Amino acid sequence: MPSSKSVTFILIFINAVALVTSKSTIEPCTNSDSCNALLAYTLYTDLKVSEVASLFQIDPIALLTTNAIDISYPDVENHILPSQLFLKIPITCSCVDGIRKSVSTHYKTRPSDTLSSIADSIYAGLVSADQIKEANSIDDPSVLDVGQSLVVPLPCTCFNGTDNSLPAIYLSYVVKEVDTLAAIAARYETTLTDLMNVNAMGSAAIKAGDILAVPLPACASKFPRYASDFGLIVPNGSYAISASHCVQCSCGPGNLNLYCMPASLAVSCSSMQCRNSNLMLGNVTVQQSSAGCNVTSCSYGGYVNGTIMTTLSTYLQPRCPGKSLINDIHLWEIEIVHSWGHEIL
Repeated sequence: MPSSKSVTFILIFINAVALVTSKSTIEPCTNSDSCNALLAYTLYTDLKVSEVASLFQIDPIALLTTNAIDISYPDVENHILPSQLFLKIPITCSCVDGIRKSVSTHYKTRPSDTLSSIADSIYAGLVSADQIKEANSIDDPSVLDVGQSLVVPLPCTCFNGTDNSLPAIYLSYVVKEVDTLAAIAARYETTLTDLMNVNAMGSAAIKAGDILAVPLPACASKFPRYASDFGLIVPNGSYAISASHCVQCSCGPGNLNLYCMPASLAVSCSSMQCRNSNLMLGNVTVQQSSAGCNVTSCSYGGYVNGTIMTTLSTYLQPRCPGKSLINDIHLWEIEIVHSWGHEIL
C-alpha cells in the first residue's frame, strides 16, 4: 500500500467541530471529481427493491446488478427483500468541503422519526445523528416536521480506484459486535495488513460502530475519455448495465477481466456486430493451428454518441484453453442469485 495513504488518510473519533460520533476513514480531496463507491447495508425491515433504491436515490437496476441479482426476474423491482438481508449499495462518492463523502441521499421524515432512529435503524449506522444534525443545520433535534427533507451524509472513499496499484472499489462497512478485523479481511478476500493500511490503523482493534473502508477487487474498463461510460469499474462477482441498458459488463468470478455482452433488457440498440466479421459483441472463437491457438474476439469499446463501439481483435496463444472464459462467464450468469433470503456477498 502506498505510504501516502497512511499519511493522508486518518481515522477520526468524536470531534467537537465536525460532530462525528463514530469513526470512519477520511480521504482528503481538493477537486470536484467523483467515483463509484459502495455501502454495506443491512435492511432494517422488509422492503421492495424499489423502496431500497428510493431510500438511497439510486437506480433499482444498479442496485440489482451490483448484488448480482438477475434483472430479468419477473417484476423484480416490486420483489420484497427480507429484513436483515445484506446488500451492497452503489453510490457516487464526491468531494465536499475537502473530504470524500456522498451527499446525494435525501430522506423524507415520517411520524415518530428521530435523528437517532434515522441514523441507527433506517441507515444502519452508516451515519450518526450528529452528522445529520450538522448537515442540515438543525437547532433542535427533538423537533422534526413530518415530510421534512434531510440530507444524509454517507461515508465513502475513492483512493483513485486502486488498491496496491490494482483496480478496486471501496466498500464502507459498519463494524458489528461479533466482527474481528481478520474475519472482515477474510470475508472480502483481502489481508489484515491491507485493511490496516487503508484505514491508517495502528492496531487491529475495532469496535462496533466503526466504519471501515474495505477494498474490493474490480474489473476496470479501458474506454476512451469521450465515451459516456468512461471509467466504468465493476466489483468482482457482479455486473453493470451500460449503453442505455443495451450492454451488460461482468467481472469475475474467475478473473478480473471485464467481459461485456448484449444485456437481457436490450430492446432498441445500435449494432453490436464487429465490423468485417460475423461476430457479435461478446463472441470469442478459438481455432487450433500448427503455431498455437488463434483467438478472435468481439469486444465492447464504450458508448459514444448513442453508438455501441466494438473492437475486433485476433491474437495467437501457445495453446487453446480447456475451458473458455466465455463458458465460465455464462455459467456464472446462469447461477446469478435468485434466492432473496440469503446474504449476497
